Amino acid sequence: MKIRFIEDGNLTSWVRLLLILTGIGFAAIAIGFDLPVVWARILLLVGFAIALVGGMTSRAKILHIKPFGNSYKRARRSYEVKGDEQDKS
Repeated sequence: MKIRFIEDGNLTSWVRLLLILTGIGFAAIAIGFDLPVVWARILLLVGFAIALVGGMTSRAKILHIKPFGNSYKRARRSYEVKGDEQDKS
């Protein structure tokens, strides 16, 4: 059995949930425990960033956006110039 992290161009639901919960956990540790100020701020910002990635990928799934898909390859090929066509501008 293969564990899939990306499915249909987006993160799977369990990965999104894990990112959000990990980010919230980091932020809770930064606020709840008596850490030095610098480490607490770093942990809080990292936790916020991780939760942000999980939340944005959840929103992308709702809007049917595929941030991890291969559609950029088709778009890149559409901008290529054919051998006999020259830029006439």
